[in-house]
Amino acid sequence: MVSIVDDDASVRIATDRLVRSLGFTAHTFASADEFLRSPLMDSTSCVIADIQMPGMSGLDLQAVLRSQGRQLPIIFITAFPEDEIRARAMDGGAVCLLAKPFDGTMLMEQLEAALETHGGEAVH
Repeated sequence: MVSIVDDDASVRIATDRLVRSLGFTAHTFASADEFLRSPLMDSTSCVIADIQMPGMSGLDLQAVLRSQGRQLPIIFITAFPEDEIRARAMDGGAVCLLAKPFDGTMLMEQLEAALETHGGEAVH
């Protein structure tokens, strides 16, 4: 399952539709806190998360997951792809950082690579 974490409803919906059109199971969350409280976290194979969100940022989410020993692949998306943010994300183990609006083909390639590398399956 792919978990999509973004405070922007339109981005969540569009990303959810794209991921499902590729044959993946997806679930959306409006915040990092909502994802962390979800019982679906344990069945998540990959996270697609926005960097800038109210409350806990995507980078904070990444740090919490790592501190819990969870090695989930994370694909970050952001409207502000600054070099410093990209470096922090990648240093934390992110698969990639895509600038909004991102190319659906690029997301598909990164998602498939992340799941292949981390032993996920395309259809659940």
